[in-house]
Amino acid sequence: MTLSPHDQARVLSEALPHMQRYDEEIVVIKYGGHAMGEEEMARIFARDIVLLEQTAINPVVVHGGGPQIEAMLNRLGIKSQFSAGLRVTDAATIDIVEMVLVGSINQQIVSYINQAGGKALGLSGKDGNLVIAKKVNQPRKAKSADLVDLGFVGVPDKIDATVLNQVLGRELIPVLAPIAAGANGETFNVNADTFAGHIAGALKAKRLLLLTDVPGVLDKSKALIAELSVNDARTLIANGTISGGMIPKVETCIEALDQGVEGVVILDGKVEHAVLLELFTDHGSGTLIHR
Repeated sequence: MTLSPHDQARVLSEALPHMQRYDEEIVVIKYGGHAMGEEEMARIFARDIVLLEQTAINPVVVHGGGPQIEAMLNRLGIKSQFSAGLRVTDAATIDIVEMVLVGSINQQIVSYINQAGGKALGLSGKDGNLVIAKKVNQPRKAKSADLVDLGFVGVPDKIDATVLNQVLGRELIPVLAPIAAGANGETFNVNADTFAGHIAGALKAKRLLLLTDVPGVLDKSKALIAELSVNDARTLIANGTISGGMIPKVETCIEALDQGVEGVVILDGKVEHAVLLELFTDHGSGTLIHR
């Protein structure tokens, strides 16, 4: 559909109050899922991020890369070990994880943003001691006292946002890979949602957007819930409406809100211009969770 020049002007005019709302604010965007693997969608995403920066918003991109890591491990013949359904990241695997996240995916996103006219800067949690992680062990489902050793899998323990504060507001767009160092210099793989939540909290971001493969949080009849308070979200977890992989996502949202983020949105990254729909229109495009 081609809009007339008048319609284009009207759309831009209607976006003004939304642009003013986010003027000079920080928006952290966690980018992952299938949209990240498709070049055309990745280029659209990159262009939208450049548009945010051009409208005086300070975007920070955090990316995942599970499918790409899996593909590389398969190519190299490294068999993934699983314990209680969770991937164990041993010394050989963490090297591949770091190579794919920092050396491949991160630089690809940086390249797309730069090609769209932005100035992207690729970083990981190791840069400037941005994220110091601690090892995480997962309780087994059957016997909660029995812990699964996941190897080099970590959760953020300390955040030092100095490097990001030096970058933001200078027309630079940080693109962060969720790799962090431990207190003893070891390397940890951190879940990208968790990483993004802690970064957003440390920066007191106006918004954290979690781009996923689903439209947002769904009710029992599979209809999208546009808005939830933290209490609503906890109720829906308790009664089973929010289940499976959506539980840790929502818990990440609640934790980010506890750390000072104003609002967190779970939205579908496969929708073209999902970020712009959420930030610049009355319509929005996912589930907003707030205090």
